[in-house]
Amino acid sequence: MTPNELLNLRHPLILASASPRRKSLMEHVGYVFTVVAPSVDESAVPTSLPPAQYVEELALIKARDRAGTLQHSAYVIGSDTTVVLNGRVLNKPEGPEEAATMLMALSGQTHHVFTGVAIVYCDGNGKQESRVVHKRTSVAFRVLTPNEIETYVASGSPLDKAGAYGIQDDFGAVFVTHIEGCYYTIVGLPMELLYSTLREFAKEINNA
Repeated sequence: MTPNELLNLRHPLILASASPRRKSLMEHVGYVFTVVAPSVDESAVPTSLPPAQYVEELALIKARDRAGTLQHSAYVIGSDTTVVLNGRVLNKPEGPEEAATMLMALSGQTHHVFTGVAIVYCDGNGKQESRVVHKRTSVAFRVLTPNEIETYVASGSPLDKAGAYGIQDDFGAVFVTHIEGCYYTIVGLPMELLYSTLREFAKEINNA
C-alpha cells in the first residue's frame, strides 16, 4: 500500500520543486506523484522576514504557482529551505566565491536550518485551500580548513544548496558534528511533518 492510499488521497499528488533531493525523498518513502517545477521570483519575499515566515511564504508561493495552472483536482506540495547564522539568512550562493565565504562563516559555528512546507488543494475550478507548516533544526559545524572549503567549492556541489552545503550523500556531511532536530529538514523536506499534515488535510477535504 502506498502512502497515497494510507492517507486516503483521492486526488493526484504533485511536487512543485526542481530539487532532485526532494524528489528522491518522496520516491524513497513510496509516494505516487508527479514533478512540476515552479516558476516564481524568490526575491519577491524579503529575507528580512522571520525565518519561519520566510520559508513558509516561499513554499506557499511555489505550491500556488503550480496549483493555479491545473484544470483538475490535486494536492500540490511546495517547499523551501534556508540556513540562518546569527540572524543572517544564507540562501543558495551566487557563485564559488560566495559559497566559500558562507562556509568560512559556518566553520566552527552552530546554525539553524528552516524548511517550510505548503500543501495546496485545488479543485480545478480556481478554488484553493492550503496548509503551511515549518520545522527548524540546529546544526553544528566543526572548524573547516581552507583546503577543505576550496576542495568542496571546486566540486560545484555547494552552488545549488542553501548555506552552500549538503548533508546528504555529499562531502558536506563530514563538516557536521551534531544536529538537534529533524535530519530531513536539513535535506529539504521534513518527511514526518509532510505526512502528518497531508493526513489531516486530506481528512478535511474528504469530509467537506
